[in-house]
Amino acid sequence: MAFYSQEQLERFNFKSIGKNVLISDKASIYNHAQIEIGDNSRIDDFCVLSGKITIGRNVHIAVFCNVAGGEKGVVLEDFSGLAYACQVFSQSDDYSGKSLTNPTVPDEYKFETKKEVRIGRHSIVGASSMILPGVVLAEGTSVGAMTMVTKSTEPWSIYFGVPAKKIKSRKNSLLQLELNYLKSLES
Repeated sequence: MAFYSQEQLERFNFKSIGKNVLISDKASIYNHAQIEIGDNSRIDDFCVLSGKITIGRNVHIAVFCNVAGGEKGVVLEDFSGLAYACQVFSQSDDYSGKSLTNPTVPDEYKFETKKEVRIGRHSIVGASSMILPGVVLAEGTSVGAMTMVTKSTEPWSIYFGVPAKKIKSRKNSLLQLELNYLKSLES
């Protein structure tokens, strides 16, 4: 995988860009001035990022992901991640037939849902999963592959299905590993 150099990343004029950020030269990124990326984060091949997006430290966005921040935004907190082919939407057309749809139609003829999405610290989203507008994945949430998350989650829980349902609790032992890792960066 070929990544942009730090110098190339700085020329994109992101709202902010951290240290040791890796972005594939095959990723498509729009609205750079609305995107913040923290230290040690990575965006892989064939991802599409657009709109208002805040990416924390040590975040990984795997191949073929779509993060559509729109007006309200998507926040990926520290140590969170999206596995292959995940979709995250902060806005969505109304599919009931009450309004027109798609980006070619002026806003006054559409009734879009527009709500921020927040993916909490240490939350992981399995391959081909979808996160819809307004969802908050609480700290430590684990979302199984091919899951559609339509409602916010409880901390340190595992969710699976369409729509997502809590299937069990998740251990938070990794918090000690995080402390050890962060200490190692100080030395």
